[in-house]
Amino acid sequence: MPVPIPRQRAIPAAESGQAQGAFSPGGPSGEATGGPAGAAPAPHAATTPVDSTTNLTLLVIEDDPAGSLSVPEMLDAAGKPIRIRTARNLTEAERLLTDDVHCILLDLALPAPGRAATESDDELTTLKHVLRLAPRHAVLALTASGDAERGAEAVRVGAQDYLFRDELDGRLLSRAIRYAVERKRSDKAERRLTESRLRAQENARLERGLLPTPLLEGSSLRFAARYRPGRSRALLGGDFYDTVRTPDGTVHAMIGDVCGHGPDEAALGVELRIAWRALTFAGLCGDELLSTLQQVLEHERENDEIFATLCTVDIAPDGRRAGLCLAGHPSPLISRPGRPAELLPYENGGPALGLLHGARWPRQQVELGGEWSLMLYTDGLIEGHIGEGKERLGQDGMVDLVRRRLAEGLTGEELLRATVNEVRDLNGGELTDDVAVLLLDRTP
Repeated sequence: MPVPIPRQRAIPAAESGQAQGAFSPGGPSGEATGGPAGAAPAPHAATTPVDSTTNLTLLVIEDDPAGSLSVPEMLDAAGKPIRIRTARNLTEAERLLTDDVHCILLDLALPAPGRAATESDDELTTLKHVLRLAPRHAVLALTASGDAERGAEAVRVGAQDYLFRDELDGRLLSRAIRYAVERKRSDKAERRLTESRLRAQENARLERGLLPTPLLEGSSLRFAARYRPGRSRALLGGDFYDTVRTPDGTVHAMIGDVCGHGPDEAALGVELRIAWRALTFAGLCGDELLSTLQQVLEHERENDEIFATLCTVDIAPDGRRAGLCLAGHPSPLISRPGRPAELLPYENGGPALGLLHGARWPRQQVELGGEWSLMLYTDGLIEGHIGEGKERLGQDGMVDLVRRRLAEGLTGEELLRATVNEVRDLNGGELTDDVAVLLLDRTP
């Protein structure tokens, strides 16, 4: 067996002067006309696409000193000659396997690399070697007449089809080549589709795992949330929220929005949410908490233009009052029996996180009362359009919408679902921005 030759740059057949035509293996190795063999291939490169202007190229790998194997002249489906190259061994085959080869015809009687033909070995070792050498090429196995069992085993190992040596004719072989090439193309497309589905499923599992689970054990407050990412076929966007109850009985709620709604923004939103939860359990609140979150944002963002808005609420153990901090975020909506739903005060809010170094976020004290419903939301809920014009829903429109739904007796999940659906309908279709809505209810 010759020593393998180091691979070089692949040279297309047109460059190497290789011509079309039939080949009888009695001649020298190479193209059908005896032209020089192409330089060494790039085995993992994709084969040349087959279209109406492309000539099919067949690489025959066989060792037949008697010259009894004769490959007939063949035409493709468009009536163009199928080009043929031959190799006496796998070393020659590796040199001739350039990118413009579409199919390989392998004689299964060819000895395995480094072994004589009489040595006992796996009968398909050579085929397996070729499949490793040319994983993206179609392969036809050539076997002795009547040895269908060996041919079927070759297909099971990875060949696209098998043929009998004494049944080769131009029509049969050209049809088999076209079939093998198309089947290989179909197999690759199906594999890519399967891999894409598996990646999508894995991404979905990952994103579901990153969505928050509220920690409200021991609290009498009722919790509901709706989340709709703006990017297509995603479960997670740049909006984020969380709710936890600390050991002293205080319920902390948060909702935020990283500018943009791609995967990078989604990842940063998850980091901020996890940091908020950890810092809240560590006892931080108000300005101290938001200042630390700004440091996290500044360290984790890709560039200085990335910022995030945030709204935090800490509800006292008795449920009658709360502290509110706004970092460039819309103010929550509160509804109480006998009073119209309204926005909480927002005059004393601070800037979004990441905009001003050394900024401060004052904590406002808010009286909630004995029975109330508090809705936190991101701007995706209020920035949808109304009809076909440029007018947006805005906070006032959102407040009117929620008031109507409350008058209908809707609460909890039903209220959020109806609100988000109506906002989408007013927009005339799906909202392009992420939407997150969180609802906390206290009923004596």
